[in-house]
Parts: sequence; structure tokens; C-alpha cells
Amino acid sequence: MAARAGGLWRNGAFARQFAAMAAASVALAAAAGLSCGASAAAWAAGAGAVCCALFALFSRRRYREIAQLAAEVDEVLHGGRRVSFSDCREGDVAILRTEVSKMVARLARTSEQLRHEKGALADALADVSHQIRTPLTAMSLLVPVAERAQDGAARSKALRELEGLMERVSWLVSTLLKLARLDAGAVLFERAPVRVADAVRRALAPLELGFDVRNVVCSVEVGDASFLGDAAWTAEALENILKNCAEATGPGGRLRVEAEESALATRIRIRDDGPGIAPEDLPHLFERFYRGSRAHDEADPANPQGFGIGLSLSQALVSAQGGSLRARNLPEGGACFELVFPKMNV
Repeated sequence: MAARAGGLWRNGAFARQFAAMAAASVALAAAAGLSCGASAAAWAAGAGAVCCALFALFSRRRYREIAQLAAEVDEVLHGGRRVSFSDCREGDVAILRTEVSKMVARLARTSEQLRHEKGALADALADVSHQIRTPLTAMSLLVPVAERAQDGAARSKALRELEGLMERVSWLVSTLLKLARLDAGAVLFERAPVRVADAVRRALAPLELGFDVRNVVCSVEVGDASFLGDAAWTAEALENILKNCAEATGPGGRLRVEAEESALATRIRIRDDGPGIAPEDLPHLFERFYRGSRAHDEADPANPQGFGIGLSLSQALVSAQGGSLRARNLPEGGACFELVFPKMNV
């Protein structure tokens, strides 16, 4: 207690204020004595002493509260957390405590979020390492096969498989970079009218050769539907979905793209006639690196599947434009992906 009192007197602001109040009390007592006599001087001096004592008492109490708050803030800075909303009295110190408590709660949430993101980043790096290691291992095994091939046909087959693996690794790295940019908030999305027909045509362009080889047919009935968004990134999202549907249907599959526009939203539906989505996969379909229970052996160079990031990227691209992406199974069979771009925020 004595240490706290000593600390109060070492406070320069308090010492100056107390000295000014004491000097004013003495001056008032002297003036009262000159004008009204010794009795008035005594009463004025007593009133001044009481005021100085009350001022010192209240200042000491405030100093003690501020010191306690400073100690709690120091504990927070060293890893603890004692500042709370339990002391909710009126007054400027109580207001300061409340604001500090809000700041501590915000910092705690930010710290927890950073720990979560750090763990997610570590998991993502482990997944990336695993995903890249698989095709690289297959490539290292195919190189001596190509070197030892006795005829041109065997060598050409090995080289084609190597080329396919290189394309898979290139696609994986490119997609991971896009996801990283999205996670970092470094992607700028335009806000301009997008014709669904143009976006679908742009998405189908790089898939046409693969569709022809696999005899996959895609019908498009989107009319004049449009929405506000980014045409390039929307086409990227549609391309990943169409690619996923074509892989699910297999050779000879049929895809259908439809769109409808209302006063509230524009909806784009992509349907396939494949086996549909396994019920256990639906809740995890858009999770990064989730491949599903029906995924093929990712070490097969001829298999275009295996990474589980295409749908995750599509959902991130649609969500970043204020839209939503959902998947479901159709009653008549096959899967349906629906992209919804609202026209207003309610």
C-alpha cells in the first residue's frame, strides 16, 4: 500500500494538481481571514484540507485501478489473459478497461485464426508434397523404361506417358498457385456483365480435344442469361466443373449446361449422366485435396484424376464473386452442379 502511495506521489501530474489545489486552499483561507476574520479563515482552511484529502483519495483509487489494468495488460503481453468485462462500473477507467478488453478479445481471435491458418498451411504443404511426389516418382520410373525400349513403339508409349505426367504436374502447380493467390487475397475480380454463353464457350475451348477423344458430348442451353462478375475466372471455374463431370461419366458420356435468369439471381446448372456422387463424398466434395471414394489410382499415368483441387478452386472462384456453388445427385441419375450469382444482397 505504501509503495502504491509513493508511486502516486511520484506521479508528476498528480503532484502538480495537488500542489495547485493546496495553494488555492491557502489563498482562499488567507483571503477569508482578511475579509471575515480568523473564524472564516479556519473554516476555509478546513474546507480546503477536506477537498485536498478527497482529491488525494480519489486519485489514489484511480491510480490503483490504472496500475491493476497495466499489470493485466502486461500479463496479456506475456501470454496470459486476465482483462475481462467483469468490472463494468461507470467512469473513465472502467471505459478504458472495457476498450482494452475488446482489444484483447480481438487479438485473441486473431491469434487463434493465425494458429489455425498455420496448421492448415502445414497440412496443405504436406498434401502438395504428396501430390507432386506421385507423378514425379512415376516419371523417374518411366525414364529408364524409355531408355531401355528396344523398338520405337515402346519408346513412343513411354514418352507419351511422360508427357501426360508432365502436363499433370504443370496443371497441379498452376492450380496451386491460383489457390495461393486466392488465399492471400491477391486476385482482383472484375465486376462487369458476363454472358453465360460466352463463359461456357470459353470454358469448353480447352476441353474440346479431350472430349472428342473420349467421345463426350456437351449440349449448351443457356439463352441470353448474364450476371455481374469476372468472365475469365468464371470460365476457369466452369472448366474445372466440366472436366470433373466428363471424367465422372467416362467415354461416351453426356453433359448438359443450362442457365436461367430471374430478378434475384442467375443460375447455371451442369448435369452429367454418370454414376453420380457417392453419399459419403457429398459433404467433402469441395474440400481441398479430397478425391472421393470412387477416385482411381492416382499413380496411373493414363488417369487424368487424382489431385482433388479442381472443384475446390471452382468454389473459391465463385465465392469470391459473391456466388455459391453446390452439388447434388439427380433423381434420374447423374450429378448436378449449380452455380448461383445473386443480383442483390439482401
